[in-house]
Amino acid sequence: KDIDLMVSLTEAMVKHTNLPITVKTRLGWDHDSIRIVEVAERLQDVGCKAISIHGRTRAQMYKGDADWKPIAAVKNNPRMHIPVFGNGDVTTPERAMEMRDKYGLDGAMIGRAAIGYPWFFNEVKHFFKTGEHLAKPTITERIAVARRHLQMAIDWKGEHLGVVETRRHYTNYFKGIPHFKEYRLKMVTSDDPKDVFSAFDEVEAKFGNATQPEIG
Repeated sequence: KDIDLMVSLTEAMVKHTNLPITVKTRLGWDHDSIRIVEVAERLQDVGCKAISIHGRTRAQMYKGDADWKPIAAVKNNPRMHIPVFGNGDVTTPERAMEMRDKYGLDGAMIGRAAIGYPWFFNEVKHFFKTGEHLAKPTITERIAVARRHLQMAIDWKGEHLGVVETRRHYTNYFKGIPHFKEYRLKMVTSDDPKDVFSAFDEVEAKFGNATQPEIG
């Protein structure tokens, strides 16, 4: 809503650190306030070293499709010389490649596609190198990473926050498992990490090394 303030804050950060300052923003506040080409120029002019742009307005939140054309307009602006990264709806390796090859962007920011599915980054890299898709992780591999994720969260933030903040990831970690609801309830309703780890054990014992080909 206040582009002047946005630019002045960025300039102040540039002046007060030797570290490279980058900005992540959206197309605008709403459809009637999309001035991202101008905004990107001004941020670059005060010393921003790279910009990442989500292809939706703030008013949209995550509704509707991300529009990558205005991001490409920033990249193709002859005044721009800093890297321009795209964000929004990069849900497959093909979409990441489209952002690079069709829209000419310097890179893709990946958000929701990696929640509960950290394998997505390697899948994109592999597809860029080979044009082929990696095999999906087995249930055992998923459980190992979910277990590590929970333990790292506990080590970092303590048992309560560690348990609570990892709950949102379990649906994607175990997407495709039949009748998963009963296990998910155990994972997301208990405040005791022992119960969550026990639920992991139950899933592994029942489903073993089964793959989930529909995920991804």
